[in-house]
Amino acid sequence: MKIIFNLKLLLIILFTLSCSKKEESVTILEEKSLETQMIEVYNEAMEEFERGDVIYAGKKFGEAELLYPQSIWAPRAVLMSAYGYFKQGYYSNAIRDLERFLVKYKNHPQSDYAYYLLALCHYDQIIDEKKDMKEILLSKKYFELLINDYPNTDYASDSKFKLELILEIMASKEMYLASYYVQREKWIPAINRYKKVINNYDTTIYVEEALHRLVELHYKIGIIDEAEKYANLLGYNYQSSEWYESTYKILNKNYKKNYAINSSQDKKETLLKKFRKLFN
Repeated sequence: MKIIFNLKLLLIILFTLSCSKKEESVTILEEKSLETQMIEVYNEAMEEFERGDVIYAGKKFGEAELLYPQSIWAPRAVLMSAYGYFKQGYYSNAIRDLERFLVKYKNHPQSDYAYYLLALCHYDQIIDEKKDMKEILLSKKYFELLINDYPNTDYASDSKFKLELILEIMASKEMYLASYYVQREKWIPAINRYKKVINNYDTTIYVEEALHRLVELHYKIGIIDEAEKYANLLGYNYQSSEWYESTYKILNKNYKKNYAINSSQDKKETLLKKFRKLFN
């Protein structure tokens, strides 16, 4: 009887130890499965991304981030999601991901890339100088940030190039508005717009025409001293340009006749040259 009791006791002890080990192994398995599941979801997102389904891929990248947010793959998942949206033109989705990335993963090694992609999202939505300035100003903001905060990167180099194009667009916007006022014979608002071009966008292709228009308008309203001042500025910097020739004719009384001939001969229409005849 004693032997049977001891045998039962031994079996109970062995069963208890077995359950304890089983629980321990289950716990370890659960800890590993979280990372494994995250990797599986990330790989599934990559497969969908490569197939071109960026919407579904973006959702899966988001799941991967939520499953294991402390992993090094979590911020990468956000960037991949943003890039996928950007590539397919879903700019609002991409901007949402990038703005969240820059807040949640502040000082991440790939922050420069996130800012660059954010700048491109706004830059690619620029239509022309007549549209709303919001996207122009936002892209300008982020390109300038890259140039100042990440000066030694390829992103900064490309930002400088794109910033030059943005300044051209902004100058073009001012030229467009100035011509709008000229059409309505609102000379002072037009003059202020042309002055803005020569003060703020003096490296753009529009500065010569803006100087010429300032000569025209000041001459037209009888402020000859101001007209001569801008003519001298134009002559000093751009004496060989066609705009200087037109300006010279204004101040030498033969302007109307010669200017009309030149206008008929000039076949290259830029954005605002069609407004020349307003001054004939």
